[in-house]
Amino acid sequence: MPRDARVDAYIAGKAAFARPILIHLRDLVHATVPAIEEAIKWSMPAFLYRGRPVANMAAFKQHAGFGFWNRQAMPTGQEGEGMGQFGRLTSLADLPADAVIAAMLREAVAAIDGGTVPKRAARAAKPEAAVPPALAEALAQDALATATWQGFPPGCRCEYCEWVGDAKRDDTRARVAQTIAQLREGKRHNWRYAGC
Repeated sequence: MPRDARVDAYIAGKAAFARPILIHLRDLVHATVPAIEEAIKWSMPAFLYRGRPVANMAAFKQHAGFGFWNRQAMPTGQEGEGMGQFGRLTSLADLPADAVIAAMLREAVAAIDGGTVPKRAARAAKPEAAVPPALAEALAQDALATATWQGFPPGCRCEYCEWVGDAKRDDTRARVAQTIAQLREGKRHNWRYAGC
């Protein structure tokens, strides 16, 4: 697989002690799993297999780190001593033998191939925001605003509900009128900032 130029730039921008560690790990990953893909995820180099994360590496001011995505299946006893499974890496001597890392890489890829990598648990859907009575009444009287309202995702509706609901009595009517006007134009509550 081709290497990602962003990973090249990431490595080149790190401290002199970290570059050999990152280069070695990168080369080892590619030699072990030729089908591995590179990307920048979470602001650090990440290695993906069939679109699923396998491992990532990073360099900090005084150490580097390398870790597997499915950490629970591959403990090494150095968890908590730095990012990843191998603790704080300050030189190539801090890495375990290449054969150890290669075996872990093959195991991680086999887990993806075998479908045994746990998927992220589905999040429970948040309940729909309660529509303030004044806004509900105004929506009932305006079909265009209601159509826009119903087309918005729950988060956009929630923003309007909170904004109208937080208003004091005299201010409520003005906020409801502004909400209806913006909805008639198809605008989200924070349209000025979201580029909508």
